[in-house]
Amino acid sequence: MTHLQGKKIILGISGSIAAYKAANLTRLLVKAGAEVQILMTRAAADFITPLTLSTLSKRPVISDIHTGESWNSHVDLGLWADALVLAPVTATTLGKLASGIADNILVATYLSARCPVFFAPAMDVDMWKHPSTRRNVQLLESFGNRLIEVGYGELASGLTGEGRMAEPEEILELLDRFFAGTQTLVGKRALVTAGPTCEAIDPVRFIGNNSSGKMGIAIAECLAENGALVDLVLGPSSLEPKHPNISLTRVRSAQEMYEASMALFDQADIAVLSAAVADYRPAKPSAEKIKKDKADLHIDLEPTPDIAATLGARKKPGQVLAGFALETENELENAGKKRQKKNFDFIVLNSLRDPGAGFHHDTNKITLVHSDNKTEEFELKSKRAAAEDIVAALIRYLERARP
Repeated sequence: MTHLQGKKIILGISGSIAAYKAANLTRLLVKAGAEVQILMTRAAADFITPLTLSTLSKRPVISDIHTGESWNSHVDLGLWADALVLAPVTATTLGKLASGIADNILVATYLSARCPVFFAPAMDVDMWKHPSTRRNVQLLESFGNRLIEVGYGELASGLTGEGRMAEPEEILELLDRFFAGTQTLVGKRALVTAGPTCEAIDPVRFIGNNSSGKMGIAIAECLAENGALVDLVLGPSSLEPKHPNISLTRVRSAQEMYEASMALFDQADIAVLSAAVADYRPAKPSAEKIKKDKADLHIDLEPTPDIAATLGARKKPGQVLAGFALETENELENAGKKRQKKNFDFIVLNSLRDPGAGFHHDTNKITLVHSDNKTEEFELKSKRAAAEDIVAALIRYLERARP
């Protein structure tokens, strides 16, 4: 394994019996050529000593008990690292991470980290299956963090079931695959549109939709982690992408998204149009707030610029263009027609009929409809995992498009 050579890894350890595995994980990471900085909670030191870990990592351990003099703050740590690996993560630490309770160096560093975050839970089977734990895991995944799945086997309680922390060798292999993937799109530019648009009726009211931008941001972050420089055009959303390779342009209306996309498209090798753009807007928005004293109200609508059709017509050989379709009936047929009409290489089909998919969910169930009318259907999974499936397809198309 060579993809970890020179990578800066923060290994965050919380107070679980599985903390003993951190010693072997540290050894394996160092052997693979990574620089490893250990963070420990106070409880973690009850299970494995800082001396053991500092000896293996060849760096002073930073904890709530022993602070490293070479670091000014947790912000320095978050900016230094190429990846933050939290292993093991207890149920308590899961809750703190999900809620942003920064009462120790591990959580404070997590909140300031701008690098990819991996977390490997470790707990008893009943704790792992509890709805509170499941909610915290889903919330962390929705933020773009990567779950390292628990294993099945004998637990410290004597029970057998899910909840074991993944083995160090498994974590090492996962990290190696991740950093291998980061080389795939180096030197490439990507354009991603995400989120809703808002079309003003008056200074107070607007026509909008329920898109949060989560899916598009996940795609942008996944492209960036594969080495691409990403231009993200984001409609009104409270979300903030974290990756330094992402250049963010915030817009509000379909017209603004159209103009930003037109300015960025020609330099893009890849474009993913995941935004939920309004099809119509008020033809004459009121300059003043419309009062409620009118017996009836009529709003004349006009079409918004068709971003997808315009970019599809401008697409050059070698560019890869993908779009989204949210359907409620004749889903595959309608998605296929849209793909052809907009000149997409492939289209991502969402269905409002699938439980757990679409708006207001951290999960999604997608089907890719390709130019040869072949389809790839994926199971319900986190939006982050769905983004990885989409980016894998984009990379395949880009490789085919090479002269």
